[in-house]
Amino acid sequence: MTATPLTPVFVGLRAGLHALFVALIVLVVARALLAPTDNSGAVIVLSLILAATYGIGAFLARPARRAGRTWRLVWLAALTIEWAVLLWLIPEAAYLVFPLFFLYLHLLGRWWGSVAILISTLVAITALGIHDGWTVGGVVGPLVGAGVALLIGLGYQALAREAAQRERLMSELLETRGQLAATEHESGVLAERARLAREIHDTLAQGLSSIQMLLYAAERADPDRPGVEHIRLARETAAANLADARRFIQELTPPELDDHGLGGALRRLAESQWSAQGLDVSVRVSDTVALPMHLQTALLRIAQGAIANVIQHAHATTAAISLEVDHDELRFTIVDDGTGFDPLAATASRTGKSDSFGLQATRERVQQLGGTLTVDSAPGRGTALAVTLDPVVEP
Repeated sequence: MTATPLTPVFVGLRAGLHALFVALIVLVVARALLAPTDNSGAVIVLSLILAATYGIGAFLARPARRAGRTWRLVWLAALTIEWAVLLWLIPEAAYLVFPLFFLYLHLLGRWWGSVAILISTLVAITALGIHDGWTVGGVVGPLVGAGVALLIGLGYQALAREAAQRERLMSELLETRGQLAATEHESGVLAERARLAREIHDTLAQGLSSIQMLLYAAERADPDRPGVEHIRLARETAAANLADARRFIQELTPPELDDHGLGGALRRLAESQWSAQGLDVSVRVSDTVALPMHLQTALLRIAQGAIANVIQHAHATTAAISLEVDHDELRFTIVDDGTGFDPLAATASRTGKSDSFGLQATRERVQQLGGTLTVDSAPGRGTALAVTLDPVVEP
């Protein structure tokens, strides 16, 4: 039997049953020795045979050996016959029917076991009436013993069924927990790969794209100047690295924000990188708003990706980045005066390339933050990108 929390109970019940049977055998032998009759020798021999038969069966029925059902039924029949013969010889053998009740229930099941208990009870009552005459004790005693055995035996079976059910539930729970852990691990891996893809797109890929554009502008400004071949080689190298960055996913560590937080980082980018590419970006983000570092980093990446798309596709001249925080929500907005586009058409035609990956990456990043992304745009009237989050402000 598989070890369960109820195993000690079952072991205790079985040990008690074995001890009871041995004690009753000793009682019968003692009665034959203390009050000898013509049948005392046969009683003692048959008692020892009955004890040996019981011991052999109990040994072979251990969980480690798992004797077959047919053999168990033969063993039970042999015990019953030996007990009936012993009962014919001495009335005290009627007490041995009590441990037999439990064997009937255990080996024959609830219904056939109950029938066997009823028949053996009638046999015991009849034998007691033949030996000592018909008395109330001789009738009520076996009946009470049979009732108690039925209650204990059926309770034992109920406990066994409950233990087996608990064991199945625990096995299913452990299996489900293992599957859940594997699923969570897989989901975590996929989420990390998506995060790394966004980081590459918003930082490395955009930086290489800017380098390529600046080198191309320098090359076209004076194609005959000395060293133009080196500029062309640098541009081609940047283009090759940009292609590699779009194919491979590598783990990146986001750069630290400066002492002025999100507002300072955005203004630094607006004054250096974005203005150098012909886009005038105004930043209206207060330095007094203290946001968690992971949220500042996420908003910075969203702004970098959005402005990169504006520079590459919108042909805009100005853009504005603003952050508003109140008690109900945090709203991060990026607006440009570019050519605009149809958001529904862009979503329907998304193929996973870099040009369409930026908006999708921004949407996934906002979903990870538990917020919503709204894109308001149309051809010819610019684009407004708004990120709405629950306020998370550090004290």
